[in-house]
Amino acid sequence: MPENDSAFHIGIPIYNGVDLMDVAAPYEIFNWMGYYWSQAPVAPRSVKVELIAATCDTLKTRDGMTLTPDTTFDAVEPYLDLLWVPGGSPDALTAMMNDSIYLGFLQRQADGAGYVTSVCEGALLLASAGLLDGYEATTHWAFIPCLKSFCEIKVADGHPRFVVDRNRVTGGGISSGIDEALELVARVSSYEIAKQVQLVTQYFPRPPFTGDIPGSDTCPLNM
Repeated sequence: MPENDSAFHIGIPIYNGVDLMDVAAPYEIFNWMGYYWSQAPVAPRSVKVELIAATCDTLKTRDGMTLTPDTTFDAVEPYLDLLWVPGGSPDALTAMMNDSIYLGFLQRQADGAGYVTSVCEGALLLASAGLLDGYEATTHWAFIPCLKSFCEIKVADGHPRFVVDRNRVTGGGISSGIDEALELVARVSSYEIAKQVQLVTQYFPRPPFTGDIPGSDTCPLNM
């Protein structure tokens, strides 16, 4: 690793009721990116992945697992290289969509972040902060009607795993975050590193069941 290396800084703003896999999947993928990127023969770079919250108090995921933030919103300066916004339970989303501290952090970071991204219902948090206006986006299939209520957003047809529109990347339901994170690895480091991460995590999915996404006409949130 060269001296004075500037780490690629990724921030995941978390909150009580957040979906565990929305946090854990990208955390794993991005840290593996850091492992391989730091050893790259050309332009090696380290990666710093942090869980961020309003305070450093422990939080609980939707399933009840405890997470401890690495740092606070106020301590992140000046800008993240990549902002990753996770989804959560309906109650948690409703609270965060009206939380000026959380939304303010997203807005400040979006001013300078190279990528502003979300997975699952995290798109609704970006939408509430006005950060998807004029962009194409997606979210968990059950929450597509919620996203459609934001008239300035072009909601992607169908149920794509993720959607890339300039520096905005939004993912579908929970497991989509793995695909999305790998796409981002390829974009910010290299295709070769993304393939290494795919191999080391053995991400070659063959789900045991097949099925169809039913779609929804009703928003599960009281917006």
